[in-house]
Amino acid sequence: MRLSCCIWALTGPEEDNLRQMAALGFDWIDIQPAMLSDLASRSLAQQLGLAVSCVGVSFGLPEGAALDSDDASVRAAALAHMERSLAHAAALGASAAYVIPGMDGSREALNRYGDSVAATAEIAQRHGLTLGIEHFPGKALDTAAATLDFVRAVGHPNLYLLFDSGHIQMRGEDPAGIIRAAGERLSYVHLDDNDGVGDLHWSLLDGVMTEESLSSIFSALNEIGYNGGVSLELSPKLPDPFAALTASRGVLQRVSHLI
Repeated sequence: MRLSCCIWALTGPEEDNLRQMAALGFDWIDIQPAMLSDLASRSLAQQLGLAVSCVGVSFGLPEGAALDSDDASVRAAALAHMERSLAHAAALGASAAYVIPGMDGSREALNRYGDSVAATAEIAQRHGLTLGIEHFPGKALDTAAATLDFVRAVGHPNLYLLFDSGHIQMRGEDPAGIIRAAGERLSYVHLDDNDGVGDLHWSLLDGVMTEESLSSIFSALNEIGYNGGVSLELSPKLPDPFAALTASRGVLQRVSHLI
């Protein structure tokens, strides 16, 4: 396993954020498609020893574009964004990417979404990346269990589940049980905390997460032989994001063997 951090936890200029990530001791970062788009920032990341682990390719979709739309031209616009974003991710050396579900949970919309994510998974595979779907409370794939069932129903060999600890807490799912059920279909892990109700992306152990529940996540990851990325995904709206990342990294240092 490798420890990464979603760089959008920080809100300053990109080059300042890169320096702060390095100061925090991270070697890996997760980015959005518009990030590291110029030579200066890419060169700085390389100088700082920061490698890209994962790209959230649903970020920055053109207005109105959606993978589950009933308009073929709208789906095509979303897929074109996926193609560009995955090519950028591959050029940066990332090994993983992920998408989030749409809002329409109807059978027809999920069928369209399934076709679109299968096509996206195929593009990702050509670029040497895995593609995960992040389970997302309030969206069409509301739970990790439902998302895992959907991944298996689509059946593309390069389509996986992205596990998010905060979303698990919001739906009262068993984190270790989900990880074991996912097995080889698990491609990536987001770690964050909340009050069990809102998607708050707090520092680890500031909400309902305990050291015991976090330890159970890592025990399950070790049990299935997981060797992918584990990324802190904290909110940029926290009072002191840098301090929150420092504290969360310290928690992981106690609980896991990533550091």
